[in-house]
Amino acid sequence: MGAMTPRTTGSSRATRNRERPRASHSMDAVISEAVALMDEGGDSALTFRALGARLGGGATSIYWYVSNKDELRDKASDYVIGDVLEQTEEFIGDADPIDNLRAMALVAFDAIAARPWLADYFMRNTISQPNSLQLYERFGQQVLRLELTPLQSFHAVSAVLGFVVGSAADIGQQPPQEVLDGTMSRQEYFEHAVAQWRALDSAEFPFMHHILEEFAEHEDRDQFAAGLDLLLAGLRLQATS
Repeated sequence: MGAMTPRTTGSSRATRNRERPRASHSMDAVISEAVALMDEGGDSALTFRALGARLGGGATSIYWYVSNKDELRDKASDYVIGDVLEQTEEFIGDADPIDNLRAMALVAFDAIAARPWLADYFMRNTISQPNSLQLYERFGQQVLRLELTPLQSFHAVSAVLGFVVGSAADIGQQPPQEVLDGTMSRQEYFEHAVAQWRALDSAEFPFMHHILEEFAEHEDRDQFAAGLDLLLAGLRLQATS
């Protein structure tokens, strides 16, 4: 009979488990690295396995900090909004409240457009996203200064933030596959789209031909700012009527 392999008893397994060092992270490190993963590869890049490896531990170590991936995404979103809060702090003083709203909206737009994943989780769960709740309140306090009714105030903040998030999500969306796989550059893809518009029948698509040259030369942020100004002009009119 060959030599028998010693069995591992329950007590010896427990001893080994007690001796195994716990991966040492901090909540801030976990969240900041989760943000980095999504910045680099989008929402699908965030897995507990990838995050644990990035932090020098296993996937299970992440469960010491969050219960599931949804909680991690919410916290990552709120982490980024914390930066937006810091950048908008200067716009809460005695200046014109609509000018303040415009400045804050531009900061929020830039943050979300730079991170296409962020729009999906912005203010999704204000219990676990205190920074997002504070940002909503910051916009709301500027609207309060306009002395609108509660319903008008609610609609005003909803309209501004909705325009910010929707526009940023649209502009920051993932490039088409031709750009991702390197078949053509982003500029080449855009020029191809412009050429398709130019080839349209001008009698059937008069508006498209009317704006075509502006579209061909436009900057996304300028386009957003122009729409924001239209929205805020309506808000100012409502506040003074």
